[in-house]
Amino acid sequence: MESRRPGGHCGVARRPLHSAQAVDVASASSFRAFEILHLHLDLRAEFGPPGPGPGSRGLSGTVVLELRCLLPEGASELRLDSHSCLEVTAATLRRGQPEDQQPLSETVPFHTQPFSHYGQALCVAFPQPCRPAERFQLELTYRVGEGPGVCWLAPEQTAGKKKPFVYTQGQAVLNRAFFPCFDTPAVKCTYSALIEVPDGFTAVMSASTWEKRGPNKFSFQMCQPIPSYLIALAIGDLASAEVGPRYDLLFMPPSFPFGGMENPCLTFVTPCLLAGDRSLADVIIHEISHSWFGNLVTNANWGEFWLNEGFTMYAQRRISTILFGAAYTCLEAATGRALLRQHMDVSGEENPLNKLRVKIEPGVDPDDTYNETPYEKGYCFVSYLAHLVGDQDQFDNFLKAYVDEFKFQSIMAEDFLEFYLEYFPELKKKRVDSIPGFEFDRWLNTPGWPPYLPDLSPGDSLMKPAEELAELWVTSELDMQAIEAVSISTWKTYQLVYFLDKILQKSPLPPGNVKKLGETYPKISNARNAELRLRWGQIILKNDHQEEFWKVKEFLQSQGKQKYTLPLYHAMMRGSEMAQTLAKDIFSATASQLHSNVVNYVQQILVPKGS
Repeated sequence: MESRRPGGHCGVARRPLHSAQAVDVASASSFRAFEILHLHLDLRAEFGPPGPGPGSRGLSGTVVLELRCLLPEGASELRLDSHSCLEVTAATLRRGQPEDQQPLSETVPFHTQPFSHYGQALCVAFPQPCRPAERFQLELTYRVGEGPGVCWLAPEQTAGKKKPFVYTQGQAVLNRAFFPCFDTPAVKCTYSALIEVPDGFTAVMSASTWEKRGPNKFSFQMCQPIPSYLIALAIGDLASAEVGPRYDLLFMPPSFPFGGMENPCLTFVTPCLLAGDRSLADVIIHEISHSWFGNLVTNANWGEFWLNEGFTMYAQRRISTILFGAAYTCLEAATGRALLRQHMDVSGEENPLNKLRVKIEPGVDPDDTYNETPYEKGYCFVSYLAHLVGDQDQFDNFLKAYVDEFKFQSIMAEDFLEFYLEYFPELKKKRVDSIPGFEFDRWLNTPGWPPYLPDLSPGDSLMKPAEELAELWVTSELDMQAIEAVSISTWKTYQLVYFLDKILQKSPLPPGNVKKLGETYPKISNARNAELRLRWGQIILKNDHQEEFWKVKEFLQSQGKQKYTLPLYHAMMRGSEMAQTLAKDIFSATASQLHSNVVNYVQQILVPKGS
């Protein structure tokens, strides 16, 4: 089946893609039978009490999908991804007639079909079958109130505490709970939107242009084709500030579950990044890097998530090396490697989720497969491919050519690897794809630790002092003279993080050492930086240092980021009876502030399946 290739080289035939045949078991839609050309949202936001019921909060209006039939035999039905929280009340089909420029509108029947716990199919029947290559528009009138894709926050859950806030989170498969669509990364389209808000509210979207229309309406256009998961909306009492060249960031309320979400032209980021010392700038670099890897070139299904994240980690660290130097970047990469080690120790190296290419079974929510592997093992694979090339400039040029080759498209690993070997014919000749122990197939399809690890020795000047200091803290008789001879006042945040990772690996420490550690370094034990607070909380729990359990509670009450929240609940449930009670107490106090996905994951930690 031929796929449309926006952004292709003029008049030059593009390579056939493996992704054109890719299956997406997470979509109930007929995205291979129809090409989506454009999507338009016309919605009105109402803030009220949680629904259902009159006056309850919700988004209501229409979505218009402009489509073209791809089936040579035509089609009599269209299937879209939807969700039980969407209440669709009408479907109107607009078909153009060859002899008549005015499209004919007709109301058409529709029904839903079960698909999975995270969505359902919306089936629209055509009274007259669609002709091959026929273009048409489908308008759906609907409303969404409470659901996993649209997150409503009460005033007290926001920074200003005065007005409510609503935002959408699409990745991976949540936008079907925002509007009916082809909710798969396999296909892309342009979109536009008209959003009406109550007085005193501002709407923003992941769009290339926007304008205010009258006192309460905001109009948006996204001129480049993007996958459905990148369509994002936020409405609230928003203030803006110019902080540099135009790259729009929206600092979200504390309950936002991610460090950042790379919604194009408007990255959503956690307020945890506002550490006051610019130490967490790597998250911003990461999200900017997604502009190329993930947004411009996209994984065709969620089993290939490493194509989004492994490349982005590589780009992030290349940029960081230029901005901050190799020593700092290798130190940051070492903390990433420690997270991967931690994840694999908990999950077991042979866990099938520890492959780069994950086989997502029908009915499994792709979000439930999320872990460090696509990020850090993906980074190692891209680094290995750079190592094979042996010349940084050449590999940088290859990455530019890769983005240019596949821009505005969704791909599989085979598409990328074939292009890599064509770009470097001398490597193809050497058959680098089948070097024993480093076979490309092994990288993709064998779980476990990466076969190749990038050299992080340029970071030794920062890592060695942290390792040596950590060693001093594990002895039962502390040598305070040697400890106090090491000044950590000039250490960068990631050096402190690395030090705490080493302490955590060596925990539990001899009795009294953690108390002394906290007293010696108030810069760490009383830190406001989220990365330090996470590690200090884990150390407190692993050492059952109960007099500081309140710090874990305070941190979990202050934010809802998944990366910080889940490890602390794991640590509490692996800890003492007191720590387990703490976990249950904190969860009952904070569950209402957390994103629905995070709530589900914490519940699974508190009450494991089958227990």
